[in-house]
Amino acid sequence: MSSPTIRSLAKTLNISRTTVSEALRGSPQVRPDTAKRIWEAANAVGYKPNPLAGALMSEIRRSQGKSFRGGLAAVDLEEPERPNLGKRFHEALVEGAKKRAAELGYKLQPFLISEKGIQVSRLDAILQSRGIQGVLLQPSWRDPDLSKLDWSRYSGIYTDYIIEHPALHAVCCDHYRSLLDVLNRLKRLGYKRPGIFLQSHQDDRLQNRWKAAFLAFQGNNLIDFHVPALVTEQFSKTTFKAWLKKYKPDVVLGHYAPAIDWIKECNLKVPEEVGFFCLNLTQVDTHQCSGLDLQPRLIGSRAVELLIAQLQRNERGIPEKASTTMIAAQWIEGPTLISKLIS
Repeated sequence: MSSPTIRSLAKTLNISRTTVSEALRGSPQVRPDTAKRIWEAANAVGYKPNPLAGALMSEIRRSQGKSFRGGLAAVDLEEPERPNLGKRFHEALVEGAKKRAAELGYKLQPFLISEKGIQVSRLDAILQSRGIQGVLLQPSWRDPDLSKLDWSRYSGIYTDYIIEHPALHAVCCDHYRSLLDVLNRLKRLGYKRPGIFLQSHQDDRLQNRWKAAFLAFQGNNLIDFHVPALVTEQFSKTTFKAWLKKYKPDVVLGHYAPAIDWIKECNLKVPEEVGFFCLNLTQVDTHQCSGLDLQPRLIGSRAVELLIAQLQRNERGIPEKASTTMIAAQWIEGPTLISKLIS
């Protein structure tokens, strides 16, 4: 048995398709008694509107027949405590998402939620008025909360590890696998005393995957000496230099590129005596060091693909069981590493 449509409802009720369509969209132009009759008939036969078709017709009406691209929202949260260098990751992520969306016939529109700007309730109204059902949420420094959106209307993707309010599907970098790959590659270059320094909140956001991978590598490799991980709330030159002098790592891994100068201030040559490897090259002012490309453009692209797939399957609302898609980072060569092997 075929699913009920506006056409079949109109035929059954002997009412024009336009009137049925307007009533189901909540148009005030339809008389209340007629609208009630139409809704009762629709509910009786189990009619369900197709949100993508509705968005298509809405966009066609707005554009007066011009070329159509479905709308997606790239939502970011204003967070003053977020490190400024994190902005580059977000920009690259949105760039990749926007490019892939355009290739698939969609237009990605940015929205910023802030205390003095757009609130969640206002965003909900804007998305509904523009016929947008796909929401791509950018990484949040703190636990994000978009539970006040009417998720029965939307499909969503989060571009970081975990979101609980609501629990959406996610796409992110595979930090654990990526760091293990880096450490094994450093071992093949001849480094024997890797050390890692991390900002505690930054690693906590990733469920301590950086530190976990580092400790797993140490536990599975018989190396000269296990350098303890340096995990602090804020990066400190004094703390870093004391750690460096005490444990003497031959290669340092971290996000904070100014540590290269701190190493040199300890009268150590980079890379001849101590190597440096950046864990996120978007947080480096220049790309003059070895490091990881966390693939923000690819993360954005893959997130859009999964978001559009949900829309095409007419999947709205909070998923029953959220899944996470992880993408490995890419090693980028730079001048802060050398081979330690004797030829």
